[in-house]
Amino acid sequence: MPDLVLLRHGRSTWNDLNLFTGWQDVDLSPAGENEARAAGGLLGAAGIDLRVAHTSVLTRAIRTAEIALHEAGRSWVAVRRSWRLNERHYGALTGEDKKTTAERYGLEQVRVWRRSYDVPPPSLALDDPRSVAHDPRYRDVPAEMIPLAECLKDVVARATPYLRDVIAEDLRAEGVKGGAVLVVAHGNSIRALRMVLESIPEAEIADLEIPTGIPYRLRLDNDLEVIEAGYLGDPEAAARAAEAVARQAG
Repeated sequence: MPDLVLLRHGRSTWNDLNLFTGWQDVDLSPAGENEARAAGGLLGAAGIDLRVAHTSVLTRAIRTAEIALHEAGRSWVAVRRSWRLNERHYGALTGEDKKTTAERYGLEQVRVWRRSYDVPPPSLALDDPRSVAHDPRYRDVPAEMIPLAECLKDVVARATPYLRDVIAEDLRAEGVKGGAVLVVAHGNSIRALRMVLESIPEAEIADLEIPTGIPYRLRLDNDLEVIEAGYLGDPEAAARAAEAVARQAG
């Protein structure tokens, strides 16, 4: 019976500045590094037999995985990385201050861009310097698949094949041995994975907040159906962290 653990990266430097980040590559803040260490402690204390890890190709997720695995005594596990686990692309909002954006467009409009299932923010221009088109980490991604803006529906569409074809393969292989798979990603890519795995309706997914740095464990049957799921550690602490995410302006 395989276990899947989903972990949102620790706070980043742009989280601390309250900026829309998306595909922009920024590092963890000191607070985020501490969250990653705490996550690793929870993983170790739970005795989860991690065998494989997956991350996005963004530094904040990669470093969270490295720190957490080290803290859990699992630095040696194999790690796979994919752009399909990246945060959603915030388009022209990338790098903008969330509070200022809410004042400019209205809090309700910003909430629609952040949390609606199928309404993306304004697109990034093709020649915008924030574009990742020439970033070497995407050199093997077809140009037409690199987004200029995304809604959650788009993230579900790109993450689902990776879940179905790659993560599921590892779950089946390691589950036979009693092992577990760790995925370290982002608020919206984890929201997309949970939507698929837990059959969360479109109308409810907007209200699902993903706290940073707290592992979420899903116990699966051999058909990869969810038997039970919940955050490691203190559930009240996870609830408070999720509420803090919900209070962010934008």
